[in-house]
Amino acid sequence: MYKIYANISQIAGDVITVEAEGIGYMEIAEVSTQAGISLAQVIRLDGKKVYLQVFAGSRGISTGDKVRFLGHSMRIASGEDLLGRIFNGSGFPLDKGPHLADNLIDIGTPAVNPVKRIIPNKMIRTGIPMIDVFNSLVVSQKLPIFSIAGEPYNELMARIAIQAEVDIIILGGMGLKYDDYLFFRDALEAKGALGRSIFFIHTAADPTVECLLVPDICLAVAENFALAGKRVLVLLTDMTNFSDALKEIAITMEQVPSNRGYPGDLYSQLASRYEKAVDFEGAGSITMLAATTMPGDDVTHPVPDNTGYITEGQFYLKGGVIEPFGSLSRLKQQVNGKTRDDHRTIMDTMIQLFASYRETLEKRSMGFQMSSWDNKLLKYGGLFEREMMSLEANIPLEKALDRGWEIMGECFTPEETGIKRSMIERFWGKS
Repeated sequence: MYKIYANISQIAGDVITVEAEGIGYMEIAEVSTQAGISLAQVIRLDGKKVYLQVFAGSRGISTGDKVRFLGHSMRIASGEDLLGRIFNGSGFPLDKGPHLADNLIDIGTPAVNPVKRIIPNKMIRTGIPMIDVFNSLVVSQKLPIFSIAGEPYNELMARIAIQAEVDIIILGGMGLKYDDYLFFRDALEAKGALGRSIFFIHTAADPTVECLLVPDICLAVAENFALAGKRVLVLLTDMTNFSDALKEIAITMEQVPSNRGYPGDLYSQLASRYEKAVDFEGAGSITMLAATTMPGDDVTHPVPDNTGYITEGQFYLKGGVIEPFGSLSRLKQQVNGKTRDDHRTIMDTMIQLFASYRETLEKRSMGFQMSSWDNKLLKYGGLFEREMMSLEANIPLEKALDRGWEIMGECFTPEETGIKRSMIERFWGKS
């Protein structure tokens, strides 16, 4: 039996308050108004007071309207029919396709028991040298892309989506500009990847609560596909917008603010989403990439700061490239020893030489005279930035490793690189 109440005691922003009993947290309700029915979700319980966030906003709702609780949390359709489709943050179609109501699954379920997870041990190739060679992406990894507004993080995510060796791509847009949504759609369609993609899009003009639903919907659908044996890549952009939505609702609920006004449970809210990344034993996997914009390029901002404690490294996007010294994949050692024998040698040596190149740039800027070694480093640094760091570089891992040997061979003698003789004899000049 559905529980129906007609005693809305308060309306504050898009949050309404009802006195009711036996209601569950995150339960869904229908609010009947003169204009029709609006969905709402329980976001706080305080004794008999039940606070609900109205998906479409509280405009048109009066205290005399009826609220009917449905007895379950938010549900979303899943299955093959979602592929190639575009939905909003509530799961309703944006592509003029049919509304799906079959194979409904709950969202916001707990993360998978660690006992049922496989230790990450498989690489996802992307064709981007700064990822494949230097910060390998691993199946079931959760990685943020730290960036400032204006950097091409959406373009990077689109390229990874198109080129990554996965079965299904799920894009969750939060506070997304309409132009960015069109970019993702057109980019994936042009490369033939839209047919294996599912979009859940919340724009800045949509209700705040839909922004909070997007990650949960994406991850619920991803988990359903992963249990069916699919390798799923979940792209979330932008988790700072998600956190700002949390802050907005916390302020509406008059919660005591924590650091910079964010709610005190920000870490738990982020972790409950990121921990959905998993590689199932005997089934598929969920890998996550989430853009996190840093206001003022401040990595100590609460959102990137908390994110860094949860995730397994980060890609740091700066100046239109993946910055070598700000980026880290903590799981790369799990896979780059299984790719090619020289992978770790190339990774370590090229980054060490690039660090020396950066020091040489500082010396030159201060007016120091350049030695022959400095000139070699300057040549090497230019080649590295152009052929390895540039996001336009698009080559398979093996060719990138070969090109690494070639770049070092163009600039240095074997002895100057510090690479051990056994590797020099096997690979130097052989590509």
